[in-house]
Amino acid sequence: MTRDVLAMLRLARTDGVGPMTFRRLMARHRTGAAALAALPSLSRGLEPFPEAGAKHEMAALARLGGRFVFLDDPLYPPLLALLPDAPPVLAVLGDASLLAAPAVAVVGARNASSAGRRVAEELSEALAAKGLTVVSGLARGIDTAAHEGALRGGGTVAVLPGGVDVPYPPENAGLVARIAERGAVVSETPLGTAPLNRHFPKRNRIVAGLSLGVVVVEAAHRSGTLITARLALEHGREVFAVPGSPLDPRCRGSNDLLRQGAHLTETAEDVFEHLPEAPREAPLFDPARMASGGPESPETGPDPLGPPPEGAAEIIELIGLSPVSVDEVLRRCHLTAPELQAVLTDLELEGRVELLPGHRVMRSANG
Repeated sequence: MTRDVLAMLRLARTDGVGPMTFRRLMARHRTGAAALAALPSLSRGLEPFPEAGAKHEMAALARLGGRFVFLDDPLYPPLLALLPDAPPVLAVLGDASLLAAPAVAVVGARNASSAGRRVAEELSEALAAKGLTVVSGLARGIDTAAHEGALRGGGTVAVLPGGVDVPYPPENAGLVARIAERGAVVSETPLGTAPLNRHFPKRNRIVAGLSLGVVVVEAAHRSGTLITARLALEHGREVFAVPGSPLDPRCRGSNDLLRQGAHLTETAEDVFEHLPEAPREAPLFDPARMASGGPESPETGPDPLGPPPEGAAEIIELIGLSPVSVDEVLRRCHLTAPELQAVLTDLELEGRVELLPGHRVMRSANG
C-alpha cells in the first residue's frame, strides 16, 4: 500500500468521519486518496477536509519537531490499536517509539493530597526505573506527580485533551517541554485545539488504551479518573488502586475499586506481580495486512470485511438519541458481537448512528 499521509490526515480530520468510519473506509478502499474520493457517495455526502488546512497542520507540527503517527504506521501503539475506536492519527512530540513500549498508566485526583502526590511520584519513578513507560494525562495533582517521578526513573507519555501545542493546564508548559525532550507528548485532536469537556473522556481512553494496566492514586466518587479505570476494564487491562483513608473523600473512588477487585498497590512490585502480557488479538484495521497490500479492493474483488450482515433495521429500533452501551444492544438483538459491530459500522458510514468512546452508540439526529 502506498501511504498518502496528506490524504489520510484529511480523511481523519473530516467532520463526520469518526474512528470506526476511518477504519471501515481504509479497509474498503486501502488508500487515503481512494477513501476521500468515496466520501461524496455516502448518503450524508461528507465534504473532505480542505487540503490547505491539512498542509497547514502538517507544516505547523513539523516546525514543532513533531510527527503524525497513523493507524497503519509501524510506530502506532499496538495496544491502542486494539480499541475499536482507536484514534486514526496521533500527533506526537518527542520519542514516538515509546508509544509501543510496555506501559502502565498512573492517574488520580487533581486536588490530590501531599501524601497522594508523593506516592504517585515514587511509584512512577520505580516503575520507570524497571523499564515501564508511565502514561498519564498531565492534569494537576496525581498526573503531574506521575510524570515528574517517571522522568527521574525513565520514560513517560503525556496524553493531552487539546492540541499538542496547547499545554493544559497552562502551568505545566515547562513539564510538557521536558516530556517532549525525554518522553512523548501525544494528542488525537488537531493542533490549536483548546481542551473542552468533551475531549477529556477521549483523552482518558487513550491513556487506558496505551497501558497494560491503570494505577489509581486517589479518586473521588464519580471522578473522571474512574472513567479511565472503567475503560481499562472494558478493554481487558488490569486495574490497580492505592488504598487511602476512609475519612478522605478523595479516596472513596479508589477504595471502591479495591472493593470491586482492583489489585491493592503500595509498591511497584505490586504492579509487576499482576501485570499481564500484551493482548495478541489483531485489530480490525491491521497494519501488517495494509502494509502488504491486503485483500483485493472492492473495485477488483470482494470487500475486505465481507458483505454487511442483515439486521440493520432491528438495530436502529434498539438505538435512541441518547447514548446506550453496545453491550446492551447486543443483549437485546439476535446478532453475534462481530455481526453487530459490522452493522453499526455500516450505519455510521450511512450517517444513521454515531459510535462513541466507551463502547457506546447513539442514533444520529438525521438518522
